[in-house]
Amino acid sequence: MGIFFCFHVGKCYFCQVFLLIVRRMTQLFLSTLRQHLIDFDTSFFLTVNSYHNSFWDVFMPLYSGRYEWIFLYVSIFYVIARNYSWKHSLLMLLSAILVIIICDQVTSSLIRPFVGRLRPANLENPISDSVHVVDGRRGGSYSFPSAHAANSWGLAIYVCLIFRKKWISLCLMFWAAFNCYTRLYMGMHYFGDLLAGMLIGCFGAVLVYYLIVHPFIRNDQPKHIRDSYVPIVVFLLTIAVFLVISTVETLSS
Repeated sequence: MGIFFCFHVGKCYFCQVFLLIVRRMTQLFLSTLRQHLIDFDTSFFLTVNSYHNSFWDVFMPLYSGRYEWIFLYVSIFYVIARNYSWKHSLLMLLSAILVIIICDQVTSSLIRPFVGRLRPANLENPISDSVHVVDGRRGGSYSFPSAHAANSWGLAIYVCLIFRKKWISLCLMFWAAFNCYTRLYMGMHYFGDLLAGMLIGCFGAVLVYYLIVHPFIRNDQPKHIRDSYVPIVVFLLTIAVFLVISTVETLSS
């Protein structure tokens, strides 16, 4: 009996030691992996951010702005109103606003203060001296995840789910992707910030669409989306305006 008891105690002791070793090795592995990811993220950001000139220093802030795209937002709602009843159109508009609120609050108010990752351009960040900033803009304190990426991708995926048209979808996904690139160019975010923001935006759009919008419009989907070209034309015209402004300001400086 005593021998059995000693064997049982010894077995439990070695199990605890084994579990402790596994736990420590797992923590070490995850810590090392995390550091490698951070180092890669920083290196990738500095490489992309290093390519800049005076023309793009004008263009990128224009593209990255919120209010500069007001005509694109209006054109999207115009196509919705042209193809759906006013009740469904209003539901889609309010749901789009809800997507933006969810994406913005989850990124800015919930996750950022908890993670506390400094923006690349933040003067307290050790790499800030190596970061190219535009017009002295350094943004807020924290960068992870990107609210810009979340909002852009949230809106893009939400509209893609409504229209389900190839060219509008490609146009809006390009708009969202290039919006993310502007944040790298301007020194506001790391790539990891943008990737996390994109995932949050996509999830928020899918969640709102399938829980709120889809149950009401699934039996009222038009066979053909009228005036579906309008947002694409507005997008291209807006880009053209940005290019003209950037060219004029670059030549005049």
